[in-house]
Amino acid sequence: MPRIAIASLMILFALAGAGCATRASEPGMLDDAALAAYAAKPFDKRAMMGTTAELGRNHGVSVVAEFPCADVCPQYTVRIIHYRLPEGSDCTAAGGVEKTVAVPVAIAVLPRTFCVPKVLVESGAYYTR
Repeated sequence: MPRIAIASLMILFALAGAGCATRASEPGMLDDAALAAYAAKPFDKRAMMGTTAELGRNHGVSVVAEFPCADVCPQYTVRIIHYRLPEGSDCTAAGGVEKTVAVPVAIAVLPRTFCVPKVLVESGAYYTR
């Protein structure tokens, strides 16, 4: 089975296990508890490296999990959960907090700023190595 298909299935099962829908009438909506539950779960670095997963919408804003990796993969794969803001949107106005994290690139890491859901900021669960 292709790696992308396996990754997609893993995300689907993880989200189903996290109970991501807040109401049956709003499919794809993530409440804070479901988002925190997803972030607290471990992930398979080999299966997820180099992918981006659409998790749903939290407070009306699209949430994604990126799994970048660079030179030593899959060991250095990280997970970054953040809002995917529309062009020109303000992070604070969207209900997020700007956080800068180290993202693996080639044989180094570079700082990159993301708009993170508030519910994940205090625990630091938006960034997992």
